[in-house]
Amino acid sequence: MMTRIVLLVLDGFGIGSLPDAESYGDAGCNTLQRLAAISKGLTLPNLEQLGLGLLGQFQGIRPMAQPEGCYGMLGFTTKGKHSLAGHWELAGYVIEDGPTSYDTFTSELASGLEAALGQKTLGNCRTVHLEPIAEFGAEHQKSGMPIAWIDTAGTIMLAAHEQVVPPEELYRLAREARRRLKATMPVVRVVAYPFVGQPGRFAVTERRRDFAVEPAGLTLLDHLSQASQLVFGVGKVGDLFSGRGVTRSVPLFQTPAVMDEVIGMFSKAPRGLIYANLPIMSPDLQDTVSTLQHVDRRLRDLQEHLKVGDVLIITGDHGFDCARPNPGHSREYVPCLVTGPRLARGVNLGTRSTAADLAQTIGEALGAARLPWGDSFLDALQSR
Repeated sequence: MMTRIVLLVLDGFGIGSLPDAESYGDAGCNTLQRLAAISKGLTLPNLEQLGLGLLGQFQGIRPMAQPEGCYGMLGFTTKGKHSLAGHWELAGYVIEDGPTSYDTFTSELASGLEAALGQKTLGNCRTVHLEPIAEFGAEHQKSGMPIAWIDTAGTIMLAAHEQVVPPEELYRLAREARRRLKATMPVVRVVAYPFVGQPGRFAVTERRRDFAVEPAGLTLLDHLSQASQLVFGVGKVGDLFSGRGVTRSVPLFQTPAVMDEVIGMFSKAPRGLIYANLPIMSPDLQDTVSTLQHVDRRLRDLQEHLKVGDVLIITGDHGFDCARPNPGHSREYVPCLVTGPRLARGVNLGTRSTAADLAQTIGEALGAARLPWGDSFLDALQSR
């Protein structure tokens, strides 16, 4: 009997391009493989023990003959390669068709955003990280105009210094932008980035918020709520689902803090789902490696808290091939590593065509109603 499931989603943790990757400009992408090659080998002993090395050739990560976990790969059917698409499919909601998100900051988008905000914006560019804050922060302090940019997956970022635009006002602007743009353009998420500091020393704060459209259909979180299960969202999880189906949301955006919160929840969440997003990718490759190694070290601490009936699942939401000339989100498979007391070990879960299989599995384990998409692999996890 499974009573509590911990789902860790490593943001951008791709392990090889999907069959349709070429149509996204992502043919040949493999986030983990390239990161391992650039680093001359990765040391991730706990992920290695769970079977990560059996999912591909990653320098430094060995394929274990007798892994401690069950292992497989999850693909994505939803159109898109952003966190919203990935997390929704992991939660069993698949968008089979829809408009392609913007991947450039077009004049049409700039005009629409400025009309929604009622003011001009700075930046208006395409990038995957926070460079516009450093580039336009000083001008923003003088003019009061928010800084705006778009990432490679079509998410709009809106940033403002906390002493120029208070966070609550920035949230209002982001919420209004998302609401108004939704009606005319394929914009599904606007992220608000409050920041502090002075030119040359600007830093974003933990007050980041994501404002996303709601899924048009029911997700795993809705089904768990209807089954009277508890759902705890850590990181940006609550925002990605607009709070729907989430019993308690803890918005944290630094990976060590997220891991601390997840481990601390073992004393607060006696049953249900602990669902966390961990940001691991950084423009600095060494920072990315260090963050991955930190997560790997903390996995052992987390596993020591697992009791009979607990399940730990580690996966990703998309790729982020940082070795490309223009790094950004990439259309990739993600790992699915599953472990827990009295669960099967060393079972190859195969290559799943949709991440909704994971949602179906979690739902079945926790007694929720069946979702429209996906096939459960719960039977494969049962110890024999």
